[in-house]
Amino acid sequence: MREFLVEITTTVPEGTGQEEVDRRRSAEAARAAELAATGNLARLWRPVGELRSIGVWRATDEEELHEKVLGTLPLRPWMTLTVTPLESHPNDPGRLDASR
Repeated sequence: MREFLVEITTTVPEGTGQEEVDRRRSAEAARAAELAATGNLARLWRPVGELRSIGVWRATDEEELHEKVLGTLPLRPWMTLTVTPLESHPNDPGRLDASR
């Protein structure tokens, strides 16, 4: 699987009822847990004082990431995404294969 850095900003459409927001957020938490269990969601952070997320996501390619991973998030219609494909850096101390 490839890794992707994904920056997510979620904007609730004006006029959306709190019940709908709460329903989607609850469903979002459940779906994120499922994606973490399958290895598609590796890490997720929220910058201090900001209402956005930064995460490391995994998929076989960018098409799968958009269609079968991020596209399944209940809040996806309200999200703006920035996706950056990642590759291992030769000096990454977390690399599994230090011989490359």
